Amino acid sequence: MKEYIRSRIICTLEAIVVIITICFVVQKECINKSTTTTVENDSLAKALDREVIQETQNNIYKQGTYNPVFTFKGELTGYVGDCPLCTGYLACPPRTNVLKKGIYYNDKTYGKVRIVASSRNYPCGTILRFNVSKLSDEPIIAIVLDRGVSGNVIDLLTDSKDYAIRKVGRVRNLNFEVLRKGWKKWKILIIRSLWVKIF
Repeated sequence: MKEYIRSRIICTLEAIVVIITICFVVQKECINKSTTTTVENDSLAKALDREVIQETQNNIYKQGTYNPVFTFKGELTGYVGDCPLCTGYLACPPRTNVLKKGIYYNDKTYGKVRIVASSRNYPCGTILRFNVSKLSDEPIIAIVLDRGVSGNVIDLLTDSKDYAIRKVGRVRNLNFEVLRKGWKKWKILIIRSLWVKIF
């Protein structure tokens, strides 16, 4: 019986090694094929020109990064980082303090994007695209970095409570496109940490 259990454990460990090896190979191929666009800003005001953001997003779109993985219908609401139940820190890594850093996040692939909260239906790092004409003429690209809502409600981080209430309000039956579902590298980091614990 002990021999059988030992053989099952060895077989399981060999399978884990094969899976991890495949993950590393796939990750290296994805890294080699991916294209990174970085936008830098040396201005003291830290404000990016809308044309610069649009040009960066158009370049990424041309490379195929803006093809949606899937779409869903949901609601859009607005919130601020200093609401009564909010700490100012985002729930997802890197747990940024939005009271100091603002309502944008600089993603390595998608550049400067808005921050949204969602339910656990959408993992941290998920990139969404949606179009609300009263907020912007162009589609809004946002990243899920916070929690606090349920179902298919997406909560857009705003500068002020007044803007969240008057401009965003509650937009129902809005089409959301998921451009990226979560951060894939977080899965690799978890597998690596498990690998270290096993050996």
